[in-house]
Amino acid sequence: MMCHHRNPLYCIVPPELLRKLSEHADPAVQQAARQTLINTARLRGQREILGLTFAGHPGGGLRRTIFDAHGAATTHGTRVRGEGEPPVAGNDAVNEAYDGLGATYKLYKDIFKRDSIDNKGMRLDAVVHYDFQFNNAFWNGAQMIFGDGDGAAFIGFTKAVDVIGHELTHGVTEFTCNLEYHFQSGALNESMSDVFGSLVKQYALQQTAATADWLIGNGILGPAIHGVALRSMKAPGTAFEGDDQPSTMAGYFETPDTERGDFGGVHRNSGIPNHAFFLVATSLGGNAWDDAGQIWYDTLLALNATSNFQDCANLSFSLAGIRFGSDSQQQKAVGEAWTQVGVKPAGSTTAAGTNGQVVSADGSLKGVLQHAALELQKVAGLL
Repeated sequence: MMCHHRNPLYCIVPPELLRKLSEHADPAVQQAARQTLINTARLRGQREILGLTFAGHPGGGLRRTIFDAHGAATTHGTRVRGEGEPPVAGNDAVNEAYDGLGATYKLYKDIFKRDSIDNKGMRLDAVVHYDFQFNNAFWNGAQMIFGDGDGAAFIGFTKAVDVIGHELTHGVTEFTCNLEYHFQSGALNESMSDVFGSLVKQYALQQTAATADWLIGNGILGPAIHGVALRSMKAPGTAFEGDDQPSTMAGYFETPDTERGDFGGVHRNSGIPNHAFFLVATSLGGNAWDDAGQIWYDTLLALNATSNFQDCANLSFSLAGIRFGSDSQQQKAVGEAWTQVGVKPAGSTTAAGTNGQVVSADGSLKGVLQHAALELQKVAGLL
């Protein structure tokens, strides 16, 4: 198995968008995008090595440390703020990163009873002001890294708490089902980060499913990108000019399993499960982190490394029935949402939707549910 599938560098900005920016009419935007692509490729090599050697540092509860790279391409930097220390004057990125790490920890702890990324109190470290005009933010398997953007395409990645939640959720996924980063399993990996990144923002702002904007990265785009955010879960494909995310399987499209091909289109095709979650949450109403979020968290724990969209639909539908009851409002909402995006769950009696082509179940639901039951028992402390 290729290392980049198991230990990729999880970046918030899709490589296709950076390539488009590298052809922008403004030479300064071109240069910043090209340099970001070059540096990201270099960082991927470091990530593969880190995946073989990294062991998380236990913290025991919330333990944040923020480092300042001062514009250098270093993942170390100067320690500038630790847990419980006051805000750093004149350094918004430090304080935004500190608050975003805390908001992510709080969602997972308060709602899902998870103690940090690894559920063992792993310390949360972040480096801000990474490199010069670096147009990305990423989880490298050990810590968060934030660029400042070039001021034209992007204006700072710590400004959006959902970006921070998104990237840290890549760590949660890595410590749980470790979805392989290509094709549908990779798109699920990206989608889980969008789902819980959005929930981090909604929980921090105390927004309901009805009042949330369902945008990922709202507030980080500069004037060189015509749009409002990196992705829209409510209406995939509308976040910015040129956004090609589909909302149903009718628009599903696999690209080559390469870095240039975004490993099979993981950022593009994540729009399909993203939209399914949006439909569940808004159908149920209230707070998305309650019923819908709990079903998706149960599902995250029960997936395996090679799970595809059909597996996720099957599991979320069945786990909704286990948690809330067979034929419950919650289970019906899950079945209807997945069917609407073109992935009808096994066991669902909901009629096929008209917005996409329904994917047939693969007959593996029994084994998947057995795996899910074991995982849920572990979470409950029964094993």
